[in-house]
Amino acid sequence: MVGVKNRYMVFEVFVDPNRDSPRDEPIVLSQFSVAKAIKDSVLINFGECGLASSLGSFQVKYVNPVTKVCIIRASREAHQRIWCAITLIRSIGNCPVLFNLLDLSGCIRASKSAALKCDEAKFEHYKIIAGDRLSSETVRLAKNCFEKIKILEH
Repeated sequence: MVGVKNRYMVFEVFVDPNRDSPRDEPIVLSQFSVAKAIKDSVLINFGECGLASSLGSFQVKYVNPVTKVCIIRASREAHQRIWCAITLIRSIGNCPVLFNLLDLSGCIRASKSAALKCDEAKFEHYKIIAGDRLSSETVRLAKNCFEKIKILEH
């Protein structure tokens, strides 16, 4: 008996720095908001039949709100449709965003290592840029996300 074949995609989310919203209103990047944006994009671009056939094993497995890296699981048959829908997303909520595919893998282990490597590099860069403005809450949140990705399973 063969198990369900999945694909895991590691994306980074680029938030438009020149957005029109006030600076004190940061984008809230969560598993729910990313999943909703992807489902809405699949529905708009592929219709209800495309959405129904894509949702079989679709899941946003991991989102880091500090470094804006996420892991998305899709079935092997629907991963190209999900990928296409993700590239057509232009906003999450009222904030303009772009997605960049970092890694595409058939197992969660390879995706975890790619996402962890990117997360750590982006957080080091973030610490250098933020300097003294880096709060202990942000550091704690990032460390919690690093721990969460290490225990991520199917």
